[in-house]
Amino acid sequence: MNVLVACEESQRVCIAFREKGHRAFSCDIQECSGGHPEWHIKGDVLKLLSPERQSIPGDAWYGFKFRTMDGVMHCIEGEWDMIIAFPPCTYLSNAGACRLYPKKGQIDPERYGKGLEAKAFFMEFYNACCPKIVIENPVSSKIFNMPPHTQEIQPYEFDTENEHPYTKKTRLWIRGGLTPLTPTTPDRKPIGPYVPSGTGRKDSTKYGAAKRGDDAKNRSKTFIGIAKAMADQWG
Repeated sequence: MNVLVACEESQRVCIAFREKGHRAFSCDIQECSGGHPEWHIKGDVLKLLSPERQSIPGDAWYGFKFRTMDGVMHCIEGEWDMIIAFPPCTYLSNAGACRLYPKKGQIDPERYGKGLEAKAFFMEFYNACCPKIVIENPVSSKIFNMPPHTQEIQPYEFDTENEHPYTKKTRLWIRGGLTPLTPTTPDRKPIGPYVPSGTGRKDSTKYGAAKRGDDAKNRSKTFIGIAKAMADQWG
């Protein structure tokens, strides 16, 4: 399959699909940190959602042309077979509700506007020209009225290597006949949240992100077990 993994600099999902033999490419405005620039498109992912038609008379070619970070030009004929997207969630997430409502009953208009922009970006993937679409995002604030999600997953449910026995609820919007992900470690018990909810947490051994500091880029990386499950079950 030709697979576009959108808004992914870590390349964890891209690599998992490549290991299954698929022609997967990651795309992000940042350079990749997964070690495979030959599979990474640095640029605006929206340009990769609608196939192009050649304007040359007599040429009926229809698809995508793009260059990866190693300078090589690639051609995808027709539509992507699958798009898996991880659009930014900063202004949509319910975790930021305290900043969306700085005072009880009073909304921050600037943050609300950014949230609407983030939803519009999310909907670009939801309505993309592709037969199989998956979008990942955390629980969003109700005010943004997001489309109904397909399922909610947790890191500890896909912890086959015992690397992330934590809670960090995320939602998946699945379209095009793909089935919801089946947990690979359904009986695993979590030891705590991946991201501490308060600033006074002292025992960092019980929290995932606390070991790596307050780094939003690292906290947003897809868990390896979930990436592998996506490739195994959808690839």
